[in-house]
Amino acid sequence: MANTAENNPLTFQFTEQLHAVFDPTLGAMWLHWNPRPRPCFNLPLLAALDDYCEWLNGTQGFIEHAGVAHTVQASILCSDAPGIFNLGGDLDLFSTLIEQRNRAGLREYGAACVEVVYRNYVCYDLPLVTISLVQGECLGGGFEAALSSQVLIAERSARFGFPEIMFNLFPGMGAVSFIQRRTNERIADELTSSGRIYSPEELHDKGIVDLVADDGEGPAAVRDYLLRKAPKMQSIFQVRRRVARLTRAELDDIVDIWVDAALRINPRDLKLMGHLVARQNRLH
Repeated sequence: MANTAENNPLTFQFTEQLHAVFDPTLGAMWLHWNPRPRPCFNLPLLAALDDYCEWLNGTQGFIEHAGVAHTVQASILCSDAPGIFNLGGDLDLFSTLIEQRNRAGLREYGAACVEVVYRNYVCYDLPLVTISLVQGECLGGGFEAALSSQVLIAERSARFGFPEIMFNLFPGMGAVSFIQRRTNERIADELTSSGRIYSPEELHDKGIVDLVADDGEGPAAVRDYLLRKAPKMQSIFQVRRRVARLTRAELDDIVDIWVDAALRINPRDLKLMGHLVARQNRLH
């Protein structure tokens, strides 16, 4: 294809932590995050993600570039943090809110999380496919975000897990709902309560990861999927969501259970959270 102006990538900057790049040749919107100061879902990143949801929905599936209207056919979650997709919730914030007994603050954080993962799950109410490209560590809420896409592609060195059980909590922003709709209750229980770290191959065998790519080949695997398989799968994805319908109310109810559990956390668990925050700082 000719390298004309209308075929060049187009960048949309939301904040320093979030930008999107539209590839007109594929109709693909690549959403890149790079959270600061830790590779987790802080409140400013969640606000930027919400802005992306509103903006993408507002496009009605069309992007005008160099005088040409292009159809948005895919939205892809990916990370600019080397070796890390996302480490999940803002544990530093959690600790503060729990110590303050701030139920409203915890509820607000949980609602902000489920808002963005639910919008991704329903494809922003647009006829497009959502894909998560996982390169590196994908833990807790990062894993939940990856699961909210219709397709999960991972490079071989990626690692997945839900560490929340280590401090007597559980992944409360969609994990069980997303996993059970991909597989079954037994696998959902295993992944969310064992505290294990899983390889992409293990999760592929369980029906969680759709495609495993060699390290460095993840973006190419996404492009190949969009060209070869995505057009055939779009109607099937719609049927799956209709058969195993997930409502926003279900996610909100689970957040309420998560808040209650968070407020029962003891000082020992809070200390462990502090250790994990320090590890997040070192990883970045």
